[in-house]
Amino acid sequence: MRHSTRIVLGTAAIASATALVLSGCSSSSDSGSSNSTDGKLTPVTLQLQWVAQAQFAGYYAAVEQGYYKDEGLDVKIKEAGTDTVPIKSVADGDADYAISWVPKVLGSIEQGVNVTDVAQIFERSGTTQISFKNKGITTAADLKGEKVGSWGFGNQWELFAGMQKAGINTDTGISLVQQAFDMKGFLAGDIDAAQAMTYNEYAQVLETVNPATGKLYQPDDLNVINWEKEGTAMLQDAIWADADKLKDKAFQDETVKFIKASIKGWVYARDNAQKAADIVTAAGSTLGTSHQLWMTNEVNKLLWPSTDGLGVIQKSSWDRTAKIAEGTKDNTGSTIITKAPPSTAYSNTYVKKALTELEAEGVDVKGTSFTPLTVELTEGGK
Repeated sequence: MRHSTRIVLGTAAIASATALVLSGCSSSSDSGSSNSTDGKLTPVTLQLQWVAQAQFAGYYAAVEQGYYKDEGLDVKIKEAGTDTVPIKSVADGDADYAISWVPKVLGSIEQGVNVTDVAQIFERSGTTQISFKNKGITTAADLKGEKVGSWGFGNQWELFAGMQKAGINTDTGISLVQQAFDMKGFLAGDIDAAQAMTYNEYAQVLETVNPATGKLYQPDDLNVINWEKEGTAMLQDAIWADADKLKDKAFQDETVKFIKASIKGWVYARDNAQKAADIVTAAGSTLGTSHQLWMTNEVNKLLWPSTDGLGVIQKSSWDRTAKIAEGTKDNTGSTIITKAPPSTAYSNTYVKKALTELEAEGVDVKGTSFTPLTVELTEGGK
């Protein structure tokens, strides 16, 4: 069925990415699923959902600081490209764990992929919709009649949920723009309100010279719709594992160790933001120095302070995400899922064991005193 929403093409093409690999040690053995008993490190593969950047700073820090090795694991980090489906890597046995947004995986679970969210690393959503002040767009309701940018590919659900909650007919009430994974279309005026992660695309705008002033754009030049405030935020970066493999005691133990070391990596990124940003840069990120620090700082805001300890899946947030996934339609008329996800879709068993061990070691897993940095951006994020 053809929908009446008008599709406006942005000016920039979607950037491609090359899949790269970072190894936790010099060997390059294949991925395994059981803990070694002979003193050797157990090889583990982690599949990211995008390229090396501070969105994943905790995992890179855990490799560089030796936290995985301390738990007997040799972790290899695999980057993703535009056509990578992280959860498929787990389902196909190409990775032991994957990082992916919850709504995207819920759709895969309904289609038969048997995986479990074993640690919900991001407690808050980093997705926003931004516009220039002169557009007067301050809430989801103000998007009616505007050129609204959307990345698609499973990134659109908070946006569509917000518009539909505000009473907007998303078939006829907006002009939907296929947005590239950058802000060129927004800056060119092809998009009135664009999708932007707090830790990435929002900064890209602030790293750009405003032609009217000759200086960088400032936060005061922009309005930001925050889906947490609008009530349609959904859970994002989580650690996923194969639910069938989790029936094996050895893999259960490995999963606790992997989560424990990963959390230590995120604690390191919290307490050493600049060093964590430098670690990701050294791992091959092409982002500039100031942009990378901005990203580390903004990602930290999504984790800390942690309500119940980093990684614990809060039932209220999970239920909200599942409800939105079941009740929101995108511009194709489809919902993510048609029924509630199974009980195996998430488990706090492994993360709580990891947190108990970390607290016994004196690790601050809640970060109640966390204070974000003030990061000065430069042109182009250099």
